[in-house]
Parts: sequence; structure tokens; C-alpha cells
Amino acid sequence: MTPLIRISHLSKGYVRGGQAIPVLLDIELDVMQGEFVALMGPSGSGKSTLLNLIAGIDKPSSGRIQIAGTDIARLGEGALADWRAANVGFIFQFYNLLPVLSAFDNVELPLLLTGLSARERHQRVAQVLNLVGLNDRADHYPNELSGGQQQRVAIARALVTDPALIVADEPTGDLDRTTGEEVLALLDALVQQLGKTIVMVTHDPKAAARAGRIVHLEKGVLVNDQPA
Repeated sequence: MTPLIRISHLSKGYVRGGQAIPVLLDIELDVMQGEFVALMGPSGSGKSTLLNLIAGIDKPSSGRIQIAGTDIARLGEGALADWRAANVGFIFQFYNLLPVLSAFDNVELPLLLTGLSARERHQRVAQVLNLVGLNDRADHYPNELSGGQQQRVAIARALVTDPALIVADEPTGDLDRTTGEEVLALLDALVQQLGKTIVMVTHDPKAAARAGRIVHLEKGVLVNDQPA
């Protein structure tokens, strides 16, 4: 079976004040369709940088990132933006919801970049809000929702385009333990029931344990890759 994500000899660095600063060094990583992978490591280990590279937010200094057969490291900025919109759903620690829009309208935002009709968009939004258990909160604004409900709206927004890949950056970092567990259970259900592929950055060992696999980074090097 061909991996959904195949990363080969991936390196990333920056230049500051004329000095080269390496962030990732020769990363090799495969992720299969339907896997739930947690990226862990101390602050500065490169895990968020790796997540951004996988999501097509940043570009590597060298190496290959093939996702569903497309080497996204070779795409131009315009093509990469189109690829992200079609293939990646994003979940962030602080939700990134627009406060002036209702839950329904926040979820609909990614669909405005597609050719779907208003009726098709509304059907999609209703489906994913129902999936995350918030169909009765569609007209509520973010300040009328709890933190857990806001994160569920963010998950619905990540799902609404039916992406091949979902990337999550500390998705439970701003939630209490009970609410965080509910969100993790929802992410696990997306993998088990819908076959979604999730790559998640977390500092929390209990959150990482909900994934099927844990990848550890230290000082830009992949040091351990094991089942959770």
C-alpha cells in the first residue's frame, strides 16, 4: 500500500543575521491513509515546523514531501494554495473562528473558495455540524459557545471540504481535561469511522496516547517512531 504522506530527506533551515539555523535534519517519515499520528518533542524540536511543511504552509530547504502522489515541495505559491484548499483541513489551539460570524458561517468559509452552489454549501455545513454534535448551535456566535464547542466548530470547518488530510496543532491545549478528552474522542472517531488521516502536534502525553502512533523529534531529528 502506498503511503498517503511520504517524506524523504526533508530538511528545513532559516538564515538569521547571516547565520544558518537548522530546524529539521534529514527527516524520513511515511504516514498511511487512515492513520492518527502524534508529533511530540520539547519546545524547539521542530514538530510545529514539520506540521507546517506537511500542511503546505511552509516549504522545505531540501527533500521531498509527497502527499497522495503530489510532491508539494515542488509546487509554486499559487498551486500550493489551491492544493491546501482542496486537500488539507486545519485545527488550531485557539480555534481561529471569526467572532462576527455564526458557527454556520465560520464552517462555510472554506467552501466559498469552491464552485459549490449555496444550496450545496448549506447541505455540507449542516452535515458536518451534525457530525460534531452542534446542529443546534449553528446560529450561535463564538462568544456564545464554550471552548469545547468552539473547537468542535473548528473541527467541522476542517471537515467541510472533505480533505484527505487533517492537521491539528495542540487542539486540546486551551481546553480543560474533560473537554479535551471529548475533542480527542471526536478526532479518533474521524479516523475510525470516516478513514481520515490526522497528524497532530501535542505536548500532552495523554493526548498523544489517543493517536495510533507517536513520532518524537529532538533538535530537528526524528529520534523515535512507535505505536501509541
